Amino acid sequence: MDQFFARARAHAAPLGAEYAALWAAMQGASAGGRRLRPALAAESYRVHGGRDEDVSARLGGALELLHTAFVMHDDVIDHDLRRRGRPNVAGEFGRRARQEGARPPAAAAYGQAAGILAGDLALVGAVVEVASIPAAPATRDRLLDLVHTTIRVTAAGELADVHHGLGSRTPALEETLSVAARKTAAYSFCLPMQAGALLAGAGEDRLAALDELGMRLGVAFQLGDDLLGVFGDEAQTGKSALSDLREGKRTALVAYAATTPAWGSIEKHLGDPLLTSADAATVRMRLEACGARAFVEDLAQSHLDAARSLARTVGLDQAVDRVAALAASDPGRAA
Repeated sequence: MDQFFARARAHAAPLGAEYAALWAAMQGASAGGRRLRPALAAESYRVHGGRDEDVSARLGGALELLHTAFVMHDDVIDHDLRRRGRPNVAGEFGRRARQEGARPPAAAAYGQAAGILAGDLALVGAVVEVASIPAAPATRDRLLDLVHTTIRVTAAGELADVHHGLGSRTPALEETLSVAARKTAAYSFCLPMQAGALLAGAGEDRLAALDELGMRLGVAFQLGDDLLGVFGDEAQTGKSALSDLREGKRTALVAYAATTPAWGSIEKHLGDPLLTSADAATVRMRLEACGARAFVEDLAQSHLDAARSLARTVGLDQAVDRVAALAASDPGRAA
């Protein structure tokens, strides 16, 4: 990652101060986090017999850059201006515009433009980095196909998630789980483990097993994150316990509640941008009383148990245990 940004910033300098500042902001946005995806890729590469540290590092950097791209686009989609406790790219460039005297709407638009362009540059950069990994042509082609497929699946999941947020209808539980599988599991869990195994020489049968493992693990992870978005301690998670309710996110928690008699008293609060802490506390109480919280907790645990069982068959049980421990000990920051 450091080498990638060093090269990019050198090329950016002659193209203007704002463009150079964009790359600096992108590098800042990529800092921090737990490097979950590179760790999973490296472990899978090692378990499947890979020994070239340069290959492992190049893959990990490319996957983290892909994550950075998705994060920057996601922040624009969600109108977020901060990430990991500091201004994200959109927030930083909106601030720069205001300092120059721009009116708030123009400054916000400039920030959003910067966030979109930064995500585009990181996305293309990630693909280029994958294409430059030293590997046999056939292996590299398969890896690029895997990355391309994952990007398409993730985009489909993101769009479905935003569509569910329109509030025009409440999605069924299966639809929310499909979003979790596409938006979270595909690129955060399936791709790293499959890519590491592929570069180590694993065959298609093993890649299929890792896809199933990644889906199970990713859905468990997303369900846990959904619970934290409503019931989590803000001081511990670093994320608001009001934002998911105010945005009206249609998660598995909401989908289950919609099948219960308590739905009418819950639905009227979802998507209310002025939702108070007192009203949120009432919604939480009703989500617990109708059994939605317990149902999603059990569902997340069942997916995690299935992931652990699958992981033992492919030698990645320790990696899965570390992911579970990380999510439990540092929720909201694991990714």
